[in-house]
Amino acid sequence: MESRIDYLKSARGVYHAMLGIEHYLQQSGLEESLQNLVKLRVSQINGCAYCIDMHWKDLRAAGESEQRLYGLDAWEESPYYTDRERAALAWAESVTNIKEGHVPDSVYLQVKGFFNDKELADLTLAVTAINSWNRLSIAARTVAGTYQPAKSQGV
Repeated sequence: MESRIDYLKSARGVYHAMLGIEHYLQQSGLEESLQNLVKLRVSQINGCAYCIDMHWKDLRAAGESEQRLYGLDAWEESPYYTDRERAALAWAESVTNIKEGHVPDSVYLQVKGFFNDKELADLTLAVTAINSWNRLSIAARTVAGTYQPAKSQGV
């Protein structure tokens, strides 16, 4: 597969606008590991090979176990996730699959048991941001496989 668009060359502002969201999320207080878990799951749903590769590598570089990563696609039936993570994953799937009935009240009530209003707003932004990154990468046909996580560079 050949890449279609290089955002850094042709539309640098698009890339920088998205990085502004990522900068906010890094400062938000929402756990990085949780954000990356949600980003990986949403990328799996959307079929974004580049983002799956990126977030899998980021999670591994941060010490995430292979077992939790392999089980992520079946998180509802896997015992490896905390209740907070399960609530976040349910929220992420509902926000991502909005065409399938919007975000059900039952999912909202579940996530509210583990996240305050600010955390839920930040989690929702993280979900919408990765959905945007997925769509940008899929449209551009960004080639997967070359990403190297910052945490593992120079180690």
